[in-house]
Order: sequence, then structure tokens, then C-alpha cells
Amino acid sequence: MRLRNIPRAEGVLKECSQVIETPEEFRGHWASDVFQNDYPVHIEIGMGKGRFLMALAQKNPQINYIGIERYTSVLLRAVEKLNIYIEENESTLPNIHFICMDAQDIANVFAENEVDRIYLNFSDPWPKARHARRRLTSPDFFARYDKVLVQDGQVEFKTDNRDLFGFSVESLGESETWGISECTYDLHHDEIMNVGNIMTEYEEKFSSMDHPICKLIAKRRCLL
Repeated sequence: MRLRNIPRAEGVLKECSQVIETPEEFRGHWASDVFQNDYPVHIEIGMGKGRFLMALAQKNPQINYIGIERYTSVLLRAVEKLNIYIEENESTLPNIHFICMDAQDIANVFAENEVDRIYLNFSDPWPKARHARRRLTSPDFFARYDKVLVQDGQVEFKTDNRDLFGFSVESLGESETWGISECTYDLHHDEIMNVGNIMTEYEEKFSSMDHPICKLIAKRRCLL
């Protein structure tokens, strides 16, 4: 799907102090230099309008959250949502920042053992077989995650797309490094995995259409 370009997006993003324009400069120093603390760093790749990440940031003030979004027109919506929150609460969310970048470059932006958790929510399925390497749960991307996650770090993945979920389960099943610690094909009816679940915009939309939501949590095999 072609995203509509919004001319004012870049200007609005530049005005937001919580959008990091040169993320490479903070590689290895996100907690100390950007957040000015020593809290864990969690990132969401493909954060969309930011509802999920902002809810987490409000709930967990002692965790640093970084939202990654490739398109300025989409990131604009997250910034607008943050600005509304600031206006309504007369305070910001100091534990959240945004980056506009391609997820392929995360190893250039985060150092080894710098990230504690990665969230992948309703990622682009890239349905054509020739595009499988572009899927955020492909072996290629897990190799990138392996470079930045701490030893006991984990990847949480949610989707309503059964084909993408099946591909992800199969890929992790064949991985020598990564495996699945928890998995459900119907999150909202899973009494254990649904505890504390925060719905994204897409999750709310698809569940209202009676689409079961799938979720898995991946960890390194040495920890399973």
C-alpha cells in the first residue's frame, strides 16, 4: 500500500525534541545520554501511530522506550498523539523517544547488549515468497536482533496474519540460536498470555472483525 506523503511531516518531526534525528550518534549510549538514566531499553519496530508504546511508557516509567518507524507520514501521527498527551497532562513522557529509520539499520544505531526487548506488532507480511527476507521475523532480521539484544533479551510478536505467523513459527523452529518460549493462536482468549495485554490500533480493528490475534515470544535457545 502506498502511503500518502504529508508535506508538513518533516517540519513537525524536527520541532519535536523526542524525535532523534541522528540516532547513530547515540549508539551504545541511549540510556545514559538520551534518557539520562540506567534503565532497560525496549524498542518497537514499526510503531505506527504510537498507541501501544505510549501506553507502555505511561505504565512503566522505569523502562526506556524507543519507537522506530520508517515513514515520516506515519511517525507524524505518533508525534501528534504525544503532543496531545502533553497538552492534556501538562507534562511529557520522558521515557519515550522516536526514530525515523529503516529497521535494517538497527545494528548501526544500537550497540551490542544495549536493547532488552523488541516488540513487533502487526508487521508488514510481505506475502510474496521473493520478499521473505524483508519480513521482520525472518532469519535475516533475527540475526540483526541478535547483535543488539542482551543475552536474556526477547522478541514479542503479534499479528492477525496466519501466514506470517506460520512463517515466523517455522523460521524460529529451524533457528539454531532462537526458539519460542510462549505462543498462542488466539491471544484474547488465552488466559495466561493475554494478562496485561495492550492493544495496538490494528489489534483493536482486527479483533473487532473477529480475527484471532496470534502472539509469540522468542528467546535464545540457551534460555528455553
